Amino acid sequence: MNALMNALFSYAETTHDVTVRVSVNFLSEQSEPDMGKWFWAYHIRIENGRAAPVQLLTRHWTIADGRGALYKREGKGVVGEEPVIHPGSAYDYVSGCPLSTPTGWMEGSYQMLDAGGSILEVRIPRFALQAPAVSG
Repeated sequence: MNALMNALFSYAETTHDVTVRVSVNFLSEQSEPDMGKWFWAYHIRIENGRAAPVQLLTRHWTIADGRGALYKREGKGVVGEEPVIHPGSAYDYVSGCPLSTPTGWMEGSYQMLDAGGSILEVRIPRFALQAPAVSG
């Protein structure tokens, strides 16, 4: 199963026995390079390897474009949810990121509440945003 997960998700990081996996895809149909717009979709899978449930409360993102400009994004939950992830279970969601350059990266963290009432900072691994080269 781990080999399959590694094949499907290019990026993974485990913090406090919670694994965050990321797969990213460039969406050419939503991008307009001539207008300076590139768009990626990313699929995140959060796996709870702990002995008790965790609840995702907030997300914190750092996004960098190809010029090195940094953008911070924070908010409650993900895609309008604050999921409870039970031991041995996973939560998946898909979101997107527009940039004004054909390259960049994202990384961040989730704040999660454990069964004992403690807040856990769970890392989201840095992943590349890379538009395919266009031959001309």
